[in-house]
Amino acid sequence: MSAPAKAAPAARIASQDTVVLTRLRPPTVTALPPEPFPDANPLTGIILKVLAALAFTIMSAGIKWLGSGYPVGEIVFFRSAFALVPLLVWLSWNGRLLRSVSTSNLGGHIVRGLIGSCGMFAGFAALSYLPLTDAVAIGYASPLITVVLAAVFLRETVRVYRWSAVAVGFVGVIIMLSPHLDLGELAGSSPGAAIGAGFGLLGASCAAAATIQVRRLTATERTGAIVLYFSLLTTFFGLVTLAFGWTVPGTTDLAVLVGLGIMGGIGQILQTQSYRYADASLVAPFDYTTMIWALLLGWVLFGQLPGPAVLVGGAIVAAAGLFVIWREHRLGLVRAKHVESPAQRST
Repeated sequence: MSAPAKAAPAARIASQDTVVLTRLRPPTVTALPPEPFPDANPLTGIILKVLAALAFTIMSAGIKWLGSGYPVGEIVFFRSAFALVPLLVWLSWNGRLLRSVSTSNLGGHIVRGLIGSCGMFAGFAALSYLPLTDAVAIGYASPLITVVLAAVFLRETVRVYRWSAVAVGFVGVIIMLSPHLDLGELAGSSPGAAIGAGFGLLGASCAAAATIQVRRLTATERTGAIVLYFSLLTTFFGLVTLAFGWTVPGTTDLAVLVGLGIMGGIGQILQTQSYRYADASLVAPFDYTTMIWALLLGWVLFGQLPGPAVLVGGAIVAAAGLFVIWREHRLGLVRAKHVESPAQRST
C-alpha cells in the first residue's frame, strides 16, 4: 500500500518593502529541488513575524527621520545595498548562497525588481510627506489590491465574500485618505499631504503587484534567490539615480542610512523565516502590529499621533485584510483536501 502523496508548500516573499504568503501546490516539476522546512512551531513563527514588523517600522522611522534632506534614490540605494550584508551572512550560514545565485527565470526577477523598486521609491517618498502612522496605515491597502490583481492576472477565482471584503477595505482607504485630500490645500501652494497620500497608494499598489510576480516566481525559484535578486536589482536602480545628484551625508546621517539598510535586511530574513515555522493564515495577521510600533515611534521620535480618520480607516482596512486572510486559509484547506483525496483513494 503506497503512502499518501502530499502537496509541497511553496514559500513566497513579498515586502514595505514584501508580503510573504504560502499556499499548497500539487506536485509539479520545478527547476530546483524544494527547500526543507523545519518542524512547525507556531509561537516561533509569530515572534519572528512581530520582530520583522518592528524591524521594518524602525527602518521606516529612520527614513522619516532623514526627512527630505536626501534624494529618494540615495535612500533606496543604502536601504538595498546594506540589506545585502545580513542577507548574504544568512544565506552563507545556511549553506544556500550558491544555490540562491542559480536561477532559471532571470527575466521574472527583473520584472519583480522593477515593480518592487517602484514601490520602494513611492513608499519612501510618502514618508517624507506624511506622518509615520499615516504612511503605514495606507500601506495596509496592499493585500486588498493583491486580491484584485490575482483575479485579473492569475485568473484566481474570487467569490463574493472576498470581493465584499475588498469593497469594505477600500472604503476604509478612502476614509484614511480624506484628511489628506483637502480641496483648499490642493488648490494652494503646499499640497504636500495629498502628494504623500498619492505616493503611499502607489507604493501599496506596487507592493501588491510585486506579490503577484513573486507568486509566479515561486513555481521555479528558491526563496533565497527571490530575495537576493530583488536586493541586487533595487541596489542597482538606486545607484542609477547618482547621475541626478546625491547629498553627501554627515557621520550621524551615514550611520542612519547604513542602519536602516541593515534593519531592512534583518526584517526580510525574519519575515521569511516566520512563514517557515507557521502557516500563513496564523502569521500574516501579525503584520498589523506595525501600527503599534508606528504609533510608539511616531509619538516618541516625532511627536505625531494619527487623527480619528486614520485610526477608523486603518481599523476598517485591517479588518477587511484579516477577513481576506481567513478566507484564503479556508479555501487553502479545501484545495488541500481535493489534492490529497485522489491519493488517499488509491491506497
